[in-house]
Amino acid sequence: MLEVVRIPVLNDNYVWLLHEGASGETVAVDPALADPVLEAAAARGWTISQIWNTHWHGDHVGGNAAIKAATGCLITGPAAEAGKIGTLDRGVQEGDSVRIGSHEAAVLEVPAHTAGHIAYHLAPDHLLFVGDTLFAMGCGRLFEGTPAQMFANMQRFAALPDDTIVFCAHEYTETNGRFALMVEPDNAALRERMAEVHAARGRGEPTVPTTIGLERATNIFMRSRDVAELAERRAAKDAA
Repeated sequence: MLEVVRIPVLNDNYVWLLHEGASGETVAVDPALADPVLEAAAARGWTISQIWNTHWHGDHVGGNAAIKAATGCLITGPAAEAGKIGTLDRGVQEGDSVRIGSHEAAVLEVPAHTAGHIAYHLAPDHLLFVGDTLFAMGCGRLFEGTPAQMFANMQRFAALPDDTIVFCAHEYTETNGRFALMVEPDNAALRERMAEVHAARGRGEPTVPTTIGLERATNIFMRSRDVAELAERRAAKDAA
């Protein structure tokens, strides 16, 4: 079995620790900082053996160098962004895979937030690490890509099983949900989810991970009917 631990860092980032007991391997996904991640691993008696990066932004790779210095871990990330991730040991692309113990993750190319953004999909385990492509009730800003690319990403994710657990990298749920309610005010599933989100945040609790099933019902970007509708919604969200 795989164990996943959430580590809150910075203002709203989440770093994920993925641990496989049989092999003792531990992966840090998108470590923004080193110290909290190393401390969380050490508190559990784990040693980080790998880092998986989804894209080059500093709040996803900022801890790479110090974690590698402390552990000697192997750092994997998007081959298309190797020039922007100086600590990268292995560049991967669509069709490649990575492993933690006996568990394999397929590399998915999901450009739009950045040009080389990737995700890691452990299909047999129903786990998906998406970086800043998909958020709870949201999607990433289109810094280096197009609405067409993001629409394709949303459609690709929507085709996955409902029980796929989605590990995104930010606590944006409440803000995303407020905007989504403006777009789909009659969406009963969305209203129900937002009541739960407000309650959780009021208790200081996180709202991620999420699931593909939840996103299919409540994520206005995944629910966009075409590229034009996604583009309109993304532009409106950026301006909100």
